[in-house]
Amino acid sequence: MDRPHVLILDFGSQYTMLIARRIREQSVYCEIQPCTLSLAEIRRRAPRAVILSGGPSSVFDAGAPGVDPGVYELGVPVLGICYGEQITAHTLGGLVERADHREYGPAKVTIDKPVGVLARFAAGEVIDVWMSHGDRVVSLPEGFEVLGTSRSSPFAAVGNLAKRIYGVQFHPEVVHTPRGGDILSAFLFEVAGLHPDWNPGVFIDEAVQRIRDALPEGRVICGLSGGVDSSVAAVLTQRAVGDRLTCIFVDNGVLRMGEREQVERVFRDTFHLDLRVIDARERFLTALAGVSDPEAKRKIIGRVFIEVFDEEAAKIENVTHLVQGTLYPDVIESVSFKGPSAVIKSHHNVGGLPEHMKLSLIEPLRELFKDEVRAAGEAMGIPRGVLWRQPFPGPGLAIRVLGAVTEEALEVLRAADAIVEHEIREAGLYESVWQAFAVLLPVRTVGVMGDERTYERVCALRAVQSTDGMTADWARLPHELLARISSRIINEVRGVNRVVYDISSKPPATIEWE
Repeated sequence: MDRPHVLILDFGSQYTMLIARRIREQSVYCEIQPCTLSLAEIRRRAPRAVILSGGPSSVFDAGAPGVDPGVYELGVPVLGICYGEQITAHTLGGLVERADHREYGPAKVTIDKPVGVLARFAAGEVIDVWMSHGDRVVSLPEGFEVLGTSRSSPFAAVGNLAKRIYGVQFHPEVVHTPRGGDILSAFLFEVAGLHPDWNPGVFIDEAVQRIRDALPEGRVICGLSGGVDSSVAAVLTQRAVGDRLTCIFVDNGVLRMGEREQVERVFRDTFHLDLRVIDARERFLTALAGVSDPEAKRKIIGRVFIEVFDEEAAKIENVTHLVQGTLYPDVIESVSFKGPSAVIKSHHNVGGLPEHMKLSLIEPLRELFKDEVRAAGEAMGIPRGVLWRQPFPGPGLAIRVLGAVTEEALEVLRAADAIVEHEIREAGLYESVWQAFAVLLPVRTVGVMGDERTYERVCALRAVQSTDGMTADWARLPHELLARISSRIINEVRGVNRVVYDISSKPPATIEWE
């Protein structure tokens, strides 16, 4: 890493990724590493500033994560957040004790000395903050002074101004600390003297050069799904290697209406990619015939995709690398102090390729968050309609047709889903709703159309609000919009006579029904 950057040492906080997001939002590059990173490796990375995250531990716990005292002697500013402040005080000779009660929730901090990380405030100003701690600092190390206090935390903000070492007992990175951005900004610019020079243009130029250096020759393949990540990764790689990139799009028969045509139009006609479109619809639907179990559906689709992708890749000579749209949150999960998750989700298109392919990975987006991927895509001219497409599951409509997957059921769902998307777009809600889609239920109900009795399918509508898909709440869509969607589906989609709306949140439900 030769770019000026901030190093965030992760002590296991649920908010660590938020720290990185807030810093990136200020156009400063940062990276997250576990707090166990050696001092030698920290020196090798040569950060311009270090942030110590919060964490669930107490400094008194057996095996509690610590920090090498040498971090404070690097000559660069250090900011400890919550546990980061406590471990700083504990390491440098201050005193930390268990609080009488855990302080969790909103609090008010009075600014005693508006310097350093509090330089953007006025003396005596009171700010709203979010606390989340069980220990507290009760005496400061030599050279430190109080900058801010709260009712329960006499050392809510502290600093050693000479050494540029600061600590805050609260979390400036969360939205519940409304002016937390000013604290981080003061640390980045006033204290550390960094410049806001991280932007999509810088990233694109650096990524293109890295790919060229890694791939002086040979061919590259990319499993292109038409989603945001694979689309941006493909166009970025094309900039680096030109016609040595071949993209493979597999039509698995469980795509949304017009999806294949859109991918061909954008990437073949607009970006002139070497795009191989494989019509494998019959092969997938044959493998799915009679299968109702959702996990079995996922495994079948994954297995058949790998077979098809492998067969097509084998037709391309001198392939040495595979492009994959890994994003920074995936990288963070794998290096977190808490350790990787028990189950890491495989890439929805190309995870688990056959070992005999022996391809090296190119992951050009592994430094970026999703919004940064979109910004880079926009800078490269990728249409907004591609960049802001709502998430779509790898198994596609197969897991939105509950029960056995048939061509007839897929056609019904495809038509209903297209109506949902159209009406959500017309209402101006497409980019503000995380996902909105239709689900075809394996039940039939009695209805009346005209003078005739019907016995047809039920279609469920699902729309949720979320920021990352990990949690979600059902979207409060206007009743008029729901009525319009329902009316159109019942009148225009043959085979559906009832529409229901899913008002469950995640958890306990999931976003998808299967």
